[in-house]
Amino acid sequence: MPARAQDWLGQALRDLEQAEDSRRADRHEWSCFAAHQAAEKAVKALHLHLGQEAWGHVVARLLRELPASISVPPELVEKARVLDGFYIPTRYPNSHPEGAPFEHYGSLQSGEAVQYARAIIAFVRAQMA
Repeated sequence: MPARAQDWLGQALRDLEQAEDSRRADRHEWSCFAAHQAAEKAVKALHLHLGQEAWGHVVARLLRELPASISVPPELVEKARVLDGFYIPTRYPNSHPEGAPFEHYGSLQSGEAVQYARAIIAFVRAQMA
């Protein structure tokens, strides 16, 4: 099986760029979703780097499933939990009592999402170095 960890990390960085671009364009729901995707792909890259597969979309769980030899700061798991909340409702109108997703997300959420994704990616890069 070819080593794909760098491919996943490269896509995570690209997704982070998309989150930043969407934030600047006031597409905050897409910024939040792309930030989640960036974090998810980064953590999956670390799993692959460590020789294991990872499945699913819950970033907090993916962090907790890293080997015990990787010390994941509890605040990083909390940041992942925030990002996990952006996986579905940022895209589907029926995730909210009324209104389209773009009506429920603004610069506060997207700013936080980008910041948290950056923190998770920085952690992953440090572990993979």
